[in-house]
Amino acid sequence: MRAAPQRPRTARQEAPTAPLTRVRSLPLPANLPGDFAASLVVFLVAVPLSLGIAIASGAPLISGIIAAAVGGIVAGTTGGSAVQVSGPTAGLTIIVFGLVQSYGWQVTCLITALAGVVQLGLGAFRAARAALAVSPAVIHGMLAGVGVTIALAQLHVVLGGDPQSSAVTNILELPQQLVNNHTAAVAVGVVTMATMFLWSRLPRLGGLRPSRIPAALMAVGGATVLAAVAGWDVERVALPESFSAAWSGPAFPGLEQVPGVTVGVFTVAMVASVESLLCAIAVDRLHDGRRVRLNRELLGQGAANIASGTLGGLPVAGVIVRGTTNVRAGGRTPLATVLHGVWVLLFVALFAHLVELIPMAALAGLLVFVGFQMVDVAHLRYLHRQREAPVYVATLVAVVAFGIGTGVMIGVALALALSLRRLTRLSILTEQVHDRWHVVVKGSLTFLGVPRVTQVLRTLPTGSHVDLDLHVDFMDHAAFESIHTWRLDHERTGGCVDIDEIHENWYERSSMQTPPAHKTSPRETAQRWTPWSMDDSGGTSPSDLLHSGVQEHHAAVTDRMRTLMAQLAQGQNPPFLFITCADSRVVPNLITGSGPGDLFTVRNIGNLVPRNDEEPTDHSVGAAIEYAVEVLGVSAIAVCGHSNCGAMKALLSEAGSEPDSERLEHLGPWLRGAAPSLERFAATSPAPANPAESLRLLAQNNVTQQLDNLLTYPGVRSRSERGELKLFGLYYDLETVRMHILDENRTEFVPIRFEGDGTPRQEHSPEQQDTSPA
Repeated sequence: MRAAPQRPRTARQEAPTAPLTRVRSLPLPANLPGDFAASLVVFLVAVPLSLGIAIASGAPLISGIIAAAVGGIVAGTTGGSAVQVSGPTAGLTIIVFGLVQSYGWQVTCLITALAGVVQLGLGAFRAARAALAVSPAVIHGMLAGVGVTIALAQLHVVLGGDPQSSAVTNILELPQQLVNNHTAAVAVGVVTMATMFLWSRLPRLGGLRPSRIPAALMAVGGATVLAAVAGWDVERVALPESFSAAWSGPAFPGLEQVPGVTVGVFTVAMVASVESLLCAIAVDRLHDGRRVRLNRELLGQGAANIASGTLGGLPVAGVIVRGTTNVRAGGRTPLATVLHGVWVLLFVALFAHLVELIPMAALAGLLVFVGFQMVDVAHLRYLHRQREAPVYVATLVAVVAFGIGTGVMIGVALALALSLRRLTRLSILTEQVHDRWHVVVKGSLTFLGVPRVTQVLRTLPTGSHVDLDLHVDFMDHAAFESIHTWRLDHERTGGCVDIDEIHENWYERSSMQTPPAHKTSPRETAQRWTPWSMDDSGGTSPSDLLHSGVQEHHAAVTDRMRTLMAQLAQGQNPPFLFITCADSRVVPNLITGSGPGDLFTVRNIGNLVPRNDEEPTDHSVGAAIEYAVEVLGVSAIAVCGHSNCGAMKALLSEAGSEPDSERLEHLGPWLRGAAPSLERFAATSPAPANPAESLRLLAQNNVTQQLDNLLTYPGVRSRSERGELKLFGLYYDLETVRMHILDENRTEFVPIRFEGDGTPRQEHSPEQQDTSPA
């Protein structure tokens, strides 16, 4: 079966993170300058963020530095992404804070190391793709909820107070905190947040671009300088005198804590894994170098968490802010990630006294801004277009109100409910045609759709004739029972029910044997809109092409058409006489969406209708018109022309001269019947601007002329005057695949509108090759 060509993705269809920087993975020596510069930029971003995340997690400050260094060196060396930067992440802050409060810091270190072991197992068993099965709307909603929770807690710190036990309590206590007297720490926090907000918005000053300097560095650095110059007495960062004095390795929990610790291990492992993989995929959109190897990245994240937990660091995961900064600064290989970890270690080892000048309120202000920034409005708009915004919002609110575990479960439950609704959604159409009712059911027919289907079927009149078309890819027992029971009841009351199954014989097989256990793919249908040449590589004879086409038709649709054709074999009653060109590119049933028994078709060169009041050169068209109008009693006649018509080209090019009478002895006399069309076109005002416009106008004038010719037949005129017969003029544009209809005043052809219309007309040159019979 031929598949429809896919439409190119538009900008609105892309994920919200569009490519920003185009870089290629080059050999190490060529990358060294860019990687070195990028590592310094990422290092400047990482230090203040790592310290802030450690504070928000309730962990020792040095744990954030350890995680940043390990994430850069270990994950950068062993991971599968060329540009992702790992380290402590705000997405795990709430989880880690809860673990520290429940089990203490040393047990939390053990949980981090064991989570790394779980990640190693997932990577070894190549389960990275399975970790992405969670809806992105849930993940981003969770991160947004975590961000709001962090921001609410740290806002209390900025205002000189202490964070409360929950986000809800932080919200309730916030008004009172705002009106209390505050210390100089408030000014430090406000300056930090204001700098973060305004820094990227500052205008360019000559050759200086402020945005080249990380906003986090300027915000924390500026607040630190301000506090030092003003001599404000504020709480500052306190680092241990040495790593050995600060190190506190993992400790084993008590037996009563093992169940909770186990849950913590898998929670940290899953959240860190999913966040890292999503970040890696997102960062890949920013460059065109080597793509991430997800299972290898999971192994690298596992190794980093084992090392970080063992050394007393926070859990490690991929961080989108650092990865994006790395790519934008020119990072092209894992060397930039590794070097940033080295710089973190060297800075803390050699310049710890500078870190200790940083006010704690500055880090709190940084976290407030970062927390609210995690509510990505652009991503929310993208999810709204994808109809996933309810999952995002519900997860966000639930995380803030009930905590991350309950919030994620609520988000997953809602995502599953929405998916179930979409997968089982039904479309039911009902229409009355004369004394018969036609009901079409499309979709998956399960017990969820039984009430709706039953309601529709029960409204049909008792004793009526019902045609029920089932376009379903699944039907469960409850749905079968409801339809079967209704059918028996309807037939007992004198009604008649014909059930046609277009997709799969679910009803028939349910009534006679065991139905399929799973959804079924649509059956192959006959090729109805693509030419043989698209599947033929060349060399196949026309007779073989015709033979294979007939075989395909029989294999695909014969069984489903047998009942319909048996009915039509008793006689035809088409509503339309359709007169069109013999051009091979015009397929009447395709362009009108009609089927067997709908169109009584007449095709000839140029869709001409010889006048009845002149001596005809051919009686076949007149005979067809008389038979359709007088015998079949059609209610409408359509004359359909088309663009790039060979007959119209011949009329324009010959300009009244006779075709080659020796080779085309029948064509010349036939085309003379189109002379009135040429005269009508010649009277067009204003004159056409180009040959393509001339060809279009002649084809359309020709349709109008043939409608006039139809009225020379007495049967057509009399029935038309009585309102029993409608005449339509149609023009089919091959290039845009659009049908145009002649308006009621017969002055203009206008496009027939359809749902989702809006495609502009594309102009094509008149020199395009034409292979029509004329």
